[in-house]
Amino acid sequence: MQKARTGDYGGMSRAPRTLRSRLAAAWSGFWLVPAAFAAGAVVLALGLSVAELRLGLPTGGFLPSSVAGARSLLSSIITAMISFTALVFSITVVAVQLASSQYSPRVLRTFLQDRITQTALGTFLATALFAMVVLAALPAGADARLPDLSLAVTMTLVLASSGLFVYYLHHVTTVMRVSHIIAAVGAQCRRVIEEQYPAGPAARPVTPLPPPVQVIAAAQPGMVEHVELDRLAALAREHDCTLSVLPAPGDFVVAGQPLIAVHPLAGGPFPTTVPEARACVAVNLGVERTLGQDVGFGFRQLTDIAERALSPGINDTTTAVRSVQEMHDLLRRLAVRPGHRLLVDDPDGTPRVRARTQDFDGFLAVAVDDVRRAGRDQPRITRLLNDVLADLRAVALPEHLPDIARRTVHREA
Repeated sequence: MQKARTGDYGGMSRAPRTLRSRLAAAWSGFWLVPAAFAAGAVVLALGLSVAELRLGLPTGGFLPSSVAGARSLLSSIITAMISFTALVFSITVVAVQLASSQYSPRVLRTFLQDRITQTALGTFLATALFAMVVLAALPAGADARLPDLSLAVTMTLVLASSGLFVYYLHHVTTVMRVSHIIAAVGAQCRRVIEEQYPAGPAARPVTPLPPPVQVIAAAQPGMVEHVELDRLAALAREHDCTLSVLPAPGDFVVAGQPLIAVHPLAGGPFPTTVPEARACVAVNLGVERTLGQDVGFGFRQLTDIAERALSPGINDTTTAVRSVQEMHDLLRRLAVRPGHRLLVDDPDGTPRVRARTQDFDGFLAVAVDDVRRAGRDQPRITRLLNDVLADLRAVALPEHLPDIARRTVHREA
């Protein structure tokens, strides 16, 4: 079994991640854009400072005419940009706290991935750091030539920061509205549906696999975030076998729980032992669900918002209705698409990877059953859910009709 190692998850052990998963986590993280802006500002300031030793560019008439004036201006800019940065960070923290308490803790990722907030924070940091480097590079003599180009770029960054700060205030008041949050979650979920559930004919039946000859257990607990099918397929070809991933994306696995099963090929030789470490690293585990291959996570976020809105302490039926309407659009898109399967076959039809996926019945269980239970005393909710089921029944593929019919029978009973 793969040996676990301690990571940065509050002491929880975790397995090594692949480069692809690390890059994906960095791209979706809050720190990447501000860090890139800050690093770029420092490099640009150093480059301009060195270049201006050989360039005698004239001033534009609006820059300081002395070293003392330049120092005073740069010091004021640094102080103002640090204050702007602290204010943006404080507003973001308050927005995250309000979203967590009023809507759902699972919508926090939507705020942390907001590029406008990241860009605002990065721009303010970049302006402050750029001004610091220029201030440090100012000559000591009172009659020395000023770095005119660097000062001009600093003033440009200040103007850009001022405009961006005004836009950020408008943006943060917009993204805090519950309708915007619901629409943002729905937009993310629609992108995943387009990627994971392509429209087309129904998938061919999958031949059952022989009994497994090796079972690889999870080295640590965590949520299944992403299954790297290509990596598992290459490993299966190397060992002449078929690999099946037992949990689906979004499932929680405990340490020691069966994670991957190794199956021999039909009529083929007995496969060699698959290295557990190489197999486990292809199933990315984390502390929370993500929308990479987990369409159900989008439904869970919207259902959480609806259930919290329907709670006696809040009693906001309109918000719950808006959440159900968004899920109706998602369900309708899925109802006209065949069931999704995570699998990889060789060109000659040899099965290499089989992985469990979420089915349409699971989406209905979250979007319809959970909301119906929470809103059983709200006529607007019950009527809306009935209308949703009727619409889905009219457009769904035959393979999805039994799942819809079960809930329709439950309503009519």
